Amino acid sequence: MTQDKDLELFQQMMGDVKPIKQDTVELKKEHAITDAQLAKREAAIWLTEHDPEYLSIDYAPSVKPDDIIEFKRDGVQEGVYRKLRLGKYPLQAKLDLHRKTLKQARDEVVKFLQQCIRLDIRTVIIIHGRGERSNPPALMKSYVSSWLRQIHDVQCVHSAQRFHGGSGAVYVMLRKSQEKKLENREKHQKRQS
Repeated sequence: MTQDKDLELFQQMMGDVKPIKQDTVELKKEHAITDAQLAKREAAIWLTEHDPEYLSIDYAPSVKPDDIIEFKRDGVQEGVYRKLRLGKYPLQAKLDLHRKTLKQARDEVVKFLQQCIRLDIRTVIIIHGRGERSNPPALMKSYVSSWLRQIHDVQCVHSAQRFHGGSGAVYVMLRKSQEKKLENREKHQKRQS
């Protein structure tokens, strides 16, 4: 009997309540792009451009021999970046820049990454050394860090784990080729069917 009283009391209390006509909210996300972001986008290059001269050998922001290099483009999932950072992806190619001039290193980096893109290689390691004895210290490391940030095809970068060279090397993840993107899309569509 108390259930009937409760129901009657509830209906009395809700008597003047009217249903909401629309219960969905349309959120419009507006993202303001700053002038600095636009300048960075313009400065970045694609590896398909055949001019390595766009990567400067005149100046790079200085890093220290023990500094960790880390960079991730918008859109790269945190889990993917974490796995790269921890050295969990198999390294498909390696480039060693020891005993190279800055110009040689720049040309080698561009040629190496272009070849990796052509061969659908996505996860590589570049050994630049810590540069403790160079003058200024970590010269090559500073330039490699700067160059990788300027190349559109580079999705994310992180200093290597100790067993791969630590702060003297860097993991690089390159963008997927159009063929791989299409292949993944088809694979995921089959799962959903």
